[in-house]
Amino acid sequence: MSGNDTTWHVPEDDLRAYARGELTAPRLWSADTHLAACARCRAALAEVTDPVALEEGWARLDAELDAPRPGFVESLLVRIGVADHTARLLAATPVLRRAWLVAVVAVLMTALAAATALRSGQSPTLFLALAPLLPLAGVALSYGPALDPTYEMAVVSPTHGFRLLMIRTVAVLATGTALDGLATLALPSYGLRAVAWLLPALALTGLALALTPRLGPVAAAAVVGGAWAGLLLVADSRTEGILAPFTAAGQGVAAAVALLTAGLLYAVRDRFDSSTASTHRSAA
Repeated sequence: MSGNDTTWHVPEDDLRAYARGELTAPRLWSADTHLAACARCRAALAEVTDPVALEEGWARLDAELDAPRPGFVESLLVRIGVADHTARLLAATPVLRRAWLVAVVAVLMTALAAATALRSGQSPTLFLALAPLLPLAGVALSYGPALDPTYEMAVVSPTHGFRLLMIRTVAVLATGTALDGLATLALPSYGLRAVAWLLPALALTGLALALTPRLGPVAAAAVVGGAWAGLLLVADSRTEGILAPFTAAGQGVAAAVALLTAGLLYAVRDRFDSSTASTHRSAA
């Protein structure tokens, strides 16, 4: 109590200890309860509180309240050991969003419907032609200032540009390959021929990545996708049965191209950072 005032207030020493975070229970509990209802003690607390520490505390609180809450994918990645900044950049990959996944599923369903309706006993040509393009398109959309809303954050992050692209490529390939694989299960009558899209998908993706430092992700994917379409048209004009890219020889060529592009990517890995920096300067 203070003077003739019969109302209890928090003693000044307790207020100072409270402001320093040194007040212990049970007096801490009493002070918490009382300060919530007593304007006089709150004003006294403000007078004994270090204004610099108070401002820093408010700043930390604002930062915590404004910080985005990690989603399921980001939390899962952090839980398995992925660094926080890498998990956030990976979880923000544009092609892992619902709209992209729905579009991929729609394309695959269309190709499956065509393969089922036009059974020729040879090969589900439309499905095999489209399936390798889906991971290719996903990689093209996963990195670049025009399509990636987190591109600015990626540029200033401590993650090497090539490493970030590879991380996102693995995520896109894993997602696209899983969807393609599930679609393949709907074509059991074709046996192993139904998975003839896998090696071409790896080869096309590798070629697009190797061309990315020079052309950019979208243009590189467009060039490679156009070349794939042209190859299939030429093969179709010369063959009545299984198209050449889906034969044993064609699969061997695709595997060789995938391996060669992997080596080429490693050789030009430093160019990804320089191309990223130049793109960032031109965008600015």
